Parts: sequence; C-alpha cells; structure tokens
Amino acid sequence: MRITLSVIKADVGGYVGHSSSHPQVLEKARECLNQAQERGVLSDFHVTNCGDDLQLIMTHTKGEENADIHKLAWDTFVECTEVAKSLKLHGAGQDLLSDAFSGNVKGMGPGVAEMEFEEREAETIIIFMADKTSSGAWNLPLYKMFADPFNTIGLVIASNMHGGFSFEVQDVKEHQKITFLAPEEIYDMLIFLGAPGRYAVKTVHHRETGEIAATSSTQRLSMMAGRYVGKDDPVCVVRAQGQFPAVGEILEPFTLPQMVEGWMRGSHHGPLMPTSVAQANPSRFDGPPRAISLGFQLSRGKLIGPRDMFDDPAFDEARKEANKIADYLRRHGPFEPHRLPLEDMEYTTMPQVMKRVKERFLPLED
Repeated sequence: MRITLSVIKADVGGYVGHSSSHPQVLEKARECLNQAQERGVLSDFHVTNCGDDLQLIMTHTKGEENADIHKLAWDTFVECTEVAKSLKLHGAGQDLLSDAFSGNVKGMGPGVAEMEFEEREAETIIIFMADKTSSGAWNLPLYKMFADPFNTIGLVIASNMHGGFSFEVQDVKEHQKITFLAPEEIYDMLIFLGAPGRYAVKTVHHRETGEIAATSSTQRLSMMAGRYVGKDDPVCVVRAQGQFPAVGEILEPFTLPQMVEGWMRGSHHGPLMPTSVAQANPSRFDGPPRAISLGFQLSRGKLIGPRDMFDDPAFDEARKEANKIADYLRRHGPFEPHRLPLEDMEYTTMPQVMKRVKERFLPLED
C-alpha cells in the first residue's frame, strides 16, 4: 500500500509565554483532523505539541505537497489561532505569515516534512520534533544515524545497509541543493553539515533501492518574513528497521545534547535536550531547546502508537548534561559564544539596536 506521511507544524500561540500549548488548542486541532478523517481526506492522524508548537501528524494516500492536505493543515492552524486569541495566548498565529492559503503551506510559515512510500510488512516510523531551535538541528543526528559506523553498526555488519545512503543538503540562504553520497563523500559533506545555520539535510535515501529513509523541515521563518518571528522549530521523519537503521541506532545520537542555535529570542546557543512530551515545556530562559520523539508502527495507513521514545531513563544522563551545559552558557550572559555572533543575528531584534546607534559610529583616525 502506498502511503504518505505528512508532519506539519506551526506555533499558533504559547501557554504560558513561549513554553507550551494550551489543551483547548490541541483539542480544536483534533476536532478539525477528525472531521477530515470522517470525510475520507485522511487515513489517520495524531496531534501533539513540542513546547508551543502544534504538531499535526497525518497519513493519507494523496502524495506529497497535496493541496487538500496542506489546506487542511492551514485551516486547522487558522482555527486554532482563533482559540489562541480568545484565550489571549502569547504570539497567537505568529507562524502564519500570510492572510490566505495559496495552494501549499511552504513559504507561508508552517514547517513541513513529508514522505511517500510503499508501506512495508512491518513499517516502523520515528518522528522527531523540536522547539527553540533552527532547521539545521537534525544535521548531526542524521549524519550519525546514516553515515557514522561508530553510531550505527548496521552500516558495517548489515549487508542491506553496507552500500550507504545519499543525503540531499539544502542551502537555506541561497535556495540551492546538492546531493552527497555516503560513505565516499562524507568529508566533503561534513563541510556543509557542520554549518547548520545555513545548510540543512532535507532527505536521506537508501542508495541501492532509492527508498526514502528520512526527511526534515528546512523552512527558515526569518528568511520568509524578513524579520525575527520565532525559531524554525523543525520536524524530522525517519524510517527504521530492515534496510534502515534500527530504532536504537536512530535514537542513540540524542545521548549527546548537541549545541544548537535558538533558545531565548532565537539569539543564543544552547544544548538540545531530549525529553518526553510531558517534559517538552521549555521555560528556563525559554529553554533549553527541546527534542521529542514519537514512534509508530503503520498498518494500512493507520498510526499504531505513539510510543514516547525519549520517556526512558537511558536519556537521563543526556538531560543532566544538558542542564550543566545550560548553566555554563548562561553565565556568559550577552557574550558570545552563548549569544549568537552578530552575523547570525541579522534576523533577530539586534538590527533595531544597530539602527539606533548607527550614526554615532566615527571613522578611526590614521
């Protein structure tokens, strides 16, 4: 059975501040998607949140970038925004950058990760969602999952993975893309993956079969709006088992609370903390940045699950380490490397300060 999995997210209003999502907003989203399922638009759905980001997980048979599915998501976000406004939630509708739907939510604010595939006999899916960080946050985990044998032993000992994977990498500033082959081009690829503020992995494919293995959202909100409206808070979908990494190999990269950009006002570096859904309510300095992971089995398009994959004491040390890193960075206050370098703050609130003092700069005397 050919199925499409669409994960579309947006911040439609924070409760309290930027820390979480209100239950009534989540309930309105479930109501909208349930009506769509009853009309036959969706095969199945799951609604959740990561911090203040509303997450719509949907299965259907309409393919990627389908106008009906994208309009459903957009209309759902609009209705949820009205609930957020009625409750006077913070930043109601802040990710909706247009007044009207134009056929596709790409470029309109919401983040999108979609993949179409033939459902396997046992189809295991892991969905990652993040809050208070940018679209390149998945670069390191995806590299480790699909190209690092020290993380994924299947690359060495599983014959159906030994041929490697291909990575489509997008330049989010220049709107270009390039494909690298792993393992032979990983040195070239790492030059770009190591700059997640500009380059982001969009898709990963199994090289021998061409099957899609992973996809992520690479939308940059600030690039769309031309101003700071919040971080991208990306999503990522990964297929597991068989010719793909095992579930444990997919989760293992998150034992490192890697440094990502985001956190307070989108202007800081902070550790990406893997947490359960219940703990994904970043409130310390609007952080630290959070990542959640939901696991599903698919059965004829039906979502069996979810399992909260980071609700596991095996990640306790990662959370503890993230808190220590957060303590260290916070002591730097407005100084780098806690605060982003000036060239990376072009789309934050910093330009307002620069405009105010620009005329006071004087040339240096020879």
